[in-house]
Amino acid sequence: MTGENGQTTASTVLVVDDEPQIVRALRINLSARGYRVITAHDGAAALRAVAETKPDVVVLDLGLPDMDGNEVIAGLRGWTTVPIIVLSARGDSSDKVQALDAGADDYVTKPFGMDELLARLRAAVRRSVVTSSDGGEAVVETGSFTIDLAAKKVMREGAEVHLTKTEWGVLELLVRNRGRLVAQKQLLHDVWGPTYETESHYLRVYLAQLRRKLEPEPSRPRHLLTEPGMGYRFEV
Repeated sequence: MTGENGQTTASTVLVVDDEPQIVRALRINLSARGYRVITAHDGAAALRAVAETKPDVVVLDLGLPDMDGNEVIAGLRGWTTVPIIVLSARGDSSDKVQALDAGADDYVTKPFGMDELLARLRAAVRRSVVTSSDGGEAVVETGSFTIDLAAKKVMREGAEVHLTKTEWGVLELLVRNRGRLVAQKQLLHDVWGPTYETESHYLRVYLAQLRRKLEPEPSRPRHLLTEPGMGYRFEV
């Protein structure tokens, strides 16, 4: 349903900021224009809120008390395409580039004009409606283990499985593309960086580690599959 100025009246906005006056101003202005507003005051709460409420757009401050906002962006981009508008006092171009590279859709510098923010918000919601599909799910369950992409945790037989940062990076990329072949070069580029694109032995080592930790029969994997000479595939 569409209201004044073409804005979707049912749109939900998650505001992530630890400055009470900013949160209050956004809540008043957005609510007055028909948005449903939910709030989070740190990164961990933001990740939980997106998983639980599935907002239409996230307005995110980078300077959060528990983690950098770019970590929140990267965590969300592991499983969702929700539009993210950064709202930050960091005005340097390098800060903007870093946030956009992490997966943000737009960047507004504090202090900001409410009219400008509202216009960018409407545009983000429109893009979300146009590009949305079945989207991602925060929790992916297999017959052997459960992956919580928002919390960055893996549970097996009721216990959390400890993964290194690199192991998680490999698993997250495969799960995000579940059912599809992920080329060796893409995995190496996205997890290790562009200078590692020929180091295929890294993948053999880390996939073996993941299988030992997650697969019921590591030598006969059901979920972390190898496509010889091409890449890897995650199947539920």
